[in-house]
Amino acid sequence: MAHPARAPLTTQPSGYLDNFGTEEASSSALSWAAIIGGAFVVAATSLILLALGTGIGLSSVSPWSNTSAASVAGIAAIVWLVFSQIIASAMGGYLAGRLRTKWVNVHTDEVYFRDTAHGFLVWAVGLVVTAAFLATAATSIAGKAAQGVAAAPSANDPNAYFIDSLFRSDAPGAEQNIATVRSEVASIFATDLRQPELPSADKAYLAKLVSARTGLNRADAERRVSEVFEDARQSADTARKAGAHLSYWTFFALLVGAFCASFAATVGGKQRDHLRVA
Repeated sequence: MAHPARAPLTTQPSGYLDNFGTEEASSSALSWAAIIGGAFVVAATSLILLALGTGIGLSSVSPWSNTSAASVAGIAAIVWLVFSQIIASAMGGYLAGRLRTKWVNVHTDEVYFRDTAHGFLVWAVGLVVTAAFLATAATSIAGKAAQGVAAAPSANDPNAYFIDSLFRSDAPGAEQNIATVRSEVASIFATDLRQPELPSADKAYLAKLVSARTGLNRADAERRVSEVFEDARQSADTARKAGAHLSYWTFFALLVGAFCASFAATVGGKQRDHLRVA
């Protein structure tokens, strides 16, 4: 007796083969139009707030401010940096959430993840646009500044210190051009500030230059050189610490901006999906 043909065994769940590849929507999970639009909002708002903060800072801080006023201005600048990132990133992320394509038949958790990703991408693209604009502006300003100091290029030449050392005189005269002397001293300071202490040969040569220019005796000239060099070292160390602190706070501000953009995108996405036509 012939047995009826049996269906081939399969380990796949019912409907797996029929539905394979048909669960995804035809539209992309990314709404690039909304992302790019939100990113430009982030960039524009950041630049506007940066200009406003710069104007407020320049108008409220005097060049003759004392140390406490300068420190207060530094704290205010950090607060403004964080505030600017919060406002700009939240605006861009919210707009991206409201303007993105509505996803149908998508789980709520997936929608939340996509909105968060949209906000993060808005922040990232906006950051790149802002950085590109500021880098272009800085390059233009640096180019004009370089043209202004073209007459004294040795201060920016990494080999200027070694070249000048070839032409040092044992008896430098006061008739030397002051611009030439300043340029040479600047190259000496730029090189020696990277060392633990001022080399004795450079100290002696600088003392000769100071003595020839000011009429001080050798001991007083060396004392002045030591004091000024120490002041320059402290100033460079202060600038280094300020730059490090600024980098830390910039990192924190950008991190806050990324969070705000991602969160605001989820808020905008919820409002966009729950909107009802009257």
